[in-house]
Amino acid sequence: MRIAIIGKGNVGKALGSGLEAAGHEVKFGHRDPQERVEDAADWGEVIVLAVPFPAVRDAAEHIGSRADGKPLIDVTNVLDSNGDMALGFSTSGAEELQKMLPKAKVIKAFNTVFAKHQGTGRIGEERLTAFVAGDGQDAKRTVMALSEDIGFEPVDCGPLSASRYLEPMGMQLIGLSYGMGLGVDIGYRLVRG
Repeated sequence: MRIAIIGKGNVGKALGSGLEAAGHEVKFGHRDPQERVEDAADWGEVIVLAVPFPAVRDAAEHIGSRADGKPLIDVTNVLDSNGDMALGFSTSGAEELQKMLPKAKVIKAFNTVFAKHQGTGRIGEERLTAFVAGDGQDAKRTVMALSEDIGFEPVDCGPLSASRYLEPMGMQLIGLSYGMGLGVDIGYRLVRG
């Protein structure tokens, strides 16, 4: 599958590495004129948005109608420039992105995993959970399959509005890592009994 990754920071590179290792084609789009967002979004069958939250609106403008009808994976965490949550429980960054790109099939995924582990879906031998939320069932199945290809255990969290709960989970992980000093070798795994 052709995966366009918008953003070439730690998250974009890690997901790109994992998807390539799983046999998918990856093309990056970012500020470099040689790797334009528009070109990558045109080319991709699936688009991954892996930019800092304050850059989402600008990236969405560059993606535009190129995302129409395609799964658009929102990996962002809703952190403002001070590191605080920019949105709360009445909406989510993913839902706001859906409003910006109404014909895209926005799916929230991978925001509850540190970049270090996004390329493998694991910490050591432990398989991490990829929590996936979205309204389009076909798009959600595609994203769940991609997450499994990387090595995650995907879990369907329901509609896109469930992103309101996934985004604070990402913030909690960041708080545990940096605020509580646990480091980045931590992650979520859904345990079933």
